[in-house]
Order: sequence, then C-alpha cells, then structure tokens
Amino acid sequence: MSVLKTPLSLVAIGCAFTSVAVMAEDSSLTNPNISAVLDGYYQSGDRAMSERAEGFGLGETELAISANIDDMFYGKMTAVLASHGGDTELELEEAFIQTMALPEGLSVRAGRFLSDVGYLNNQHLHTDSFADRPAAYRAFLGGHYFDDGLRVSIVAPTDIYWNLGLEVFQGDKMHAADEHGERDFSNLGVYTAFTKLGGDIGVDSSWQLGLAYLSNDNGKVIGEEENDHVDEGDAHGGHDHSAQYTGENTYIADFVYKWAPNGNYKYQHLTVSGEYFRVTDIFGVEELDLDHADEHDHGMLSEGATNDYHEGWYISSVYQLSPNWSAGLRYGQVDTFEAHGDHLDPQKLKETEISLAWHNSHFSTVRMQYTHQQGTNFEGFEDDNIITLQYVMTLGAHGAHQF
Repeated sequence: MSVLKTPLSLVAIGCAFTSVAVMAEDSSLTNPNISAVLDGYYQSGDRAMSERAEGFGLGETELAISANIDDMFYGKMTAVLASHGGDTELELEEAFIQTMALPEGLSVRAGRFLSDVGYLNNQHLHTDSFADRPAAYRAFLGGHYFDDGLRVSIVAPTDIYWNLGLEVFQGDKMHAADEHGERDFSNLGVYTAFTKLGGDIGVDSSWQLGLAYLSNDNGKVIGEEENDHVDEGDAHGGHDHSAQYTGENTYIADFVYKWAPNGNYKYQHLTVSGEYFRVTDIFGVEELDLDHADEHDHGMLSEGATNDYHEGWYISSVYQLSPNWSAGLRYGQVDTFEAHGDHLDPQKLKETEISLAWHNSHFSTVRMQYTHQQGTNFEGFEDDNIITLQYVMTLGAHGAHQF
C-alpha cells in the first residue's frame, strides 16, 4: 500500500505546481478585480427625463468584479444600487463572458452588457464629465442601454482602427408604450450594427468616428383613437433605464477628437465630442396613418409636427486644465412627439450645461454643474436653472477608461 501512495502523492504535487504556475502567469485568475463606485449629489431642481431628483440623493453605487476566467474567457459582473423616492433598488447591469483568444481580431460577448452603439453608451456613468447623460441618451436609450444578448465584433487588420460589430438583444428596455398590457412583444426585439473608425493625427491628436443602426421590432407606439392621451414619457415612468421615446429604427452618428501636448493626457488635454440620433417609424400605421394625415381634417399631425420621427443631438467640449481641474461645456437638444387621442403634439427640450470638476486623484472627483433647461410641452417641467453638486469616488481596482 505504501508503494502506491508515493506516486499518487507525487502526481498531486505535480498538478498543484502546474496550477500555481498557470495562475502565476495571470494574477487575475486568483485575484479578481473588485471595485465600488460611490456617487452622491445635491440638485436644486428636477431635470426632464432624469433619474436625479431635486434635493440630496444617491446616484448609482456600482459594485463590480472582473477577471480572466482562463486563457480563453474573460468575465465581469456589475451590480448597481440606486435610491429613488426613499426606496433602494438593486439591478444587475452587467453579467457577461467574452472570448479573448479568437483569431483574426474576432470577439464574442454573451450575457448582459452595455450595447456598443454610439460613443457614450458603452461607458459607465461614473466616467462621464457631466452629472447626467445628454437629453438624447435619456430620451432614446434610457440613459445607457444595457440588455441580455449576444455581440460578435471584429477589429479589421487595417492601418487605422476599424471595429465592426453586430448585436442581438431581448429588448425589454426598448418596448414602446403599452398602457393596457395587451401587446405581444417579440422575445428578441433589438438588433444593432455598428462600426467605429479612428486614428492619430501626429503625436498630439487622435480621432474616432462611429455609425450605428438599431432595429427595434417592439418600438412602434400603437395608437388607439378612443384613448384621450398616449404619452410615451409617462408610459416609461420610474427609474428602470427604459427608453422614454421609441421607434422601429434608430440611427446614430458620433465623433470624438482628443488633443494632448506630446500625447501626454495626464497633465492637460481637450476632448470634443458629439452625437446625433434619429428615431423613425415611431407610430403604428394601422391606427395612426401619418402618410395620409391632414391638418384640416383633424389628422394626426398638429401644427408644427410634420415628420414621423424623433431626433436629438449634443456637442460637448471638456478641457483638462491640470491634473486636478477640468471644465466642460455641453449643449444638447431633443425634438420628440407625444400622441393625444388622434393627433401628435411636438415637444422640444434644450439643455446648456457648464461643469467644473476637481480631481484629487484618478479615483476621486467633486463636481459642480450649472444646467439651463428650456422645455416645450414636457408636462411637469418648465424652463429652469439648476445647480448640481456631485461626488464620484472609486474604491478598489479601477481599469482604464475607454477612448
């Protein structure tokens, strides 16, 4: 018996040493990255379609864990705690796996994750240079669109950066208004296609352009003439990250330009970015026949409403004056429609925002922001000047931000 024990023990010891050697090559196999992000604020008024309410409050407290699962797969989970109206809500924002060793620049991601459409959407809220996402994001993507699905993307073997991808999602967060709960929504409702191109301009500058298309099978609002009022914004009330305004097709164009002396972003840099959204085929033609609408016959389109689409855009400029101070200026606008019985009323929201932030380190930010909002036909919101004070603090491992 003793003769048999010795070789078995040597095999076990050999396997143990092999496992330790493999894990030593990648420390994240045994030491996953764990982090928390704290977000708190005071706001002097309410903003349209925003989750931040007047007074003191908590934004999204983010708890994240990520690691290389093995030499083939990477995994990440992000949970978000948010406080609204005295209630604390817990939501799983990310829970995905991603391949790491497929050939020819190919990558597959599966689970729950942030869609890669647009410039800001694949970035977490705490990385923003302003207290809230632009109005176009709040209106058409619920602030930031994450969902359960699958992504296939590839980085092309070109001299400039060129990324192409396809996504398919369940699409619950992009459902159109359904006041009576009687619609039969598709289980796979959202499909996206995107491309991003970028490169350098000398040593100091870099750029990126992006185009994206989002197909939403469940995006059309089906009107009913007997309803006195159908308002997409009201239908998507609450704090569930759902899109406030939907349509069958969404087109997004984005750009970003970055400048830093000698390419060193630590001490000084400038970022200029912008995005444009157009959401088309927003109402079902069965009940709301926009093609044959006649203002004189009390058709769907009221005065000033001439198109069957929502649109929005913003442009932003953020200047890092020093390692400890940054300032930003952003202007954005959304033009949307809401249905009242058998006609559409146009809505418009304009926002001008100025932000000043102090960064004691890469892990801590204290921000003061001024917002001037002008709204037309947004129920419950008037023209206002709003001051927001915010802190964003990161505990634990914190990876590099996206471009």
